Amino acid sequence: MDIDTLLKTKKHVHFIGIGGAGMCPLAEILHSKGYYVTGSDNNSGDTVDRLTGMGIEVSLRQRPENINGADIIVYTAAILPGNPELEAARSSGIPTFERSKLFGAMTKHYANRICVSGTHGKTTVTAMIAQIMIGAGLSPSAVIGGKLPLTGTNGIDGKGDAMICEACEFAGTFLELSPTLALILNIDRDHIECYGSFENLIEAFASFAALAENKVLYFQPDEYTRQAVRSVPARKRLSFGFDTGCGYSAGNIALERAFASFDLYRRDAKLCRLRLAVPGEHNIQNAVAAAAASLESGATADDCVKALEAFKGAARRFETHGEFGGITVVDDYAHHPRELRVTLQAAKLMNFRRIWAVFQPFTFSRTYTLMNDFADVLQMADRCVLTPIMGSREINTYGVSSGQLAEKIPGCVLIDDFDAVAQYISDNTEAGDLVLTLGCGDIYKAAKKIACMLQAKYA
Repeated sequence: MDIDTLLKTKKHVHFIGIGGAGMCPLAEILHSKGYYVTGSDNNSGDTVDRLTGMGIEVSLRQRPENINGADIIVYTAAILPGNPELEAARSSGIPTFERSKLFGAMTKHYANRICVSGTHGKTTVTAMIAQIMIGAGLSPSAVIGGKLPLTGTNGIDGKGDAMICEACEFAGTFLELSPTLALILNIDRDHIECYGSFENLIEAFASFAALAENKVLYFQPDEYTRQAVRSVPARKRLSFGFDTGCGYSAGNIALERAFASFDLYRRDAKLCRLRLAVPGEHNIQNAVAAAAASLESGATADDCVKALEAFKGAARRFETHGEFGGITVVDDYAHHPRELRVTLQAAKLMNFRRIWAVFQPFTFSRTYTLMNDFADVLQMADRCVLTPIMGSREINTYGVSSGQLAEKIPGCVLIDDFDAVAQYISDNTEAGDLVLTLGCGDIYKAAKKIACMLQAKYA
C-alpha cells in the first residue's frame, strides 16, 4: 500500500532521525494535522528540543523498541546501513518509507507547489518565499531546512493552496516532488558521492526541471543551470538574474556595509525597490528568486517589499548570537567552499577588526574532494580554527582528517571539542572581532558556548 493511502487511515507516524533538517518540518506538519508523531535521533539539539516542546516524544537512542505501536515508519536517507532501529523497522512488517516518499505524498495535496532547488541558498529562498506569502495573506504551508523566525518552526501547516518546498538534490530526493513551479538557484559540485559525476548531477536537475507542471524559474547567469533547463519548453521557462532581458532581474544595485538595495524588474518594467536586512551580495540573487516565485504565485510587489525588508534570515544563516565586550558572535550554515566564500565576503564588508572562522567540516567525501578549495577560501579569514570532521552519514574510507586541512592553512589551529574551542576564542579575541562559526553539522553548539563564555567574561 502506498504512503498516501496509508496516511488517510493510519495515525501513528514514527520518524527515525527526526531531528534532521528534512525530517523535522514534516514531523511538525503532521503533528499540527493531528497525527500521533514519535521519533528518535542520536543527537540532541535545537530541533529535537523544539519537537519535544511541542509534545512529540523523541528517544535519544536509536533502538528496535522505539518502533513499537507505529502505523508508519519514516527514515532519513542519512541513516547509516545497519542502524538497529531501521533494521527492526524493515523486518517488522510495518510500512516503512524513506523520507522523500512521505514528502512527495504530502505535497501532492496542494494545488500550488513551489519547489526550491539548487546547491546553495535553498533554505534562505524557501524562507523568504514563505515570509512573503504569509504577509500576503495566502496562508501557505512550507517545508524549510531552517527555522523561520516569523513562525518559530521549520514546518508550516497553512490553510491556503500553496506548499513551499525546499527541494534537496541529495540522493535524488527532489525527484519525488511534483512542482507546479520548479525553481533552480544554481548547480555546483556537491553530493558527487551520490551521483558519481558532475554530469549526472546536472542531469538530475534536468529531470527535476522536467517535472514542473507550469513554470521552471532558473538563474540565467549560471551555465550549468541553463544546461539543466535547455530541454524544458520555452513557454515554461522563466529566467531571473541581473539583465533586464530576464523575466525578473535586479538593477541599480547599491551596497552599504554588506546590505543591498536594488530595483526589482519584470522584464524592463520596474516593480519596486527592495532593501534587504540580510547581508551579502549573494542575497540579491536569493531575494530576486523569492520575489519572482512569490509574484508568480499570487503575491504583489508591495508584499515583497514589506516581507523582504523585515526578513532577518532563517536560523543558522548569518544568525547573530550577540555582542560581548565588543566581540560579535555569528553562526552560519555554510559548508561548501562557495558558501564559505560568500559568507566571508559579506563579513569583510562589515568593518570588523578581525574575522575568526571557526569551521566544522561536514562529511568525509566533501572534505576529501574539495580539500584545496576549503584551504583556499578559509584563508580569507584573519584567524581560522578547525574542529574534527562530522562524518554524519558516512564512514571514513578516504583517510581524510581536519588535520590535513589545517596543514594547508597558515596559522590554523585544530581543536578537538567545543568547550576547548570556546575557551580558545575567549582567551584570544578582542573588541572589534567577529567570531563566525561555520558548518552544517552541530557547530552551532560551539557558537552558543562561545557566546555564554564571553558573556560571563564581560559581565
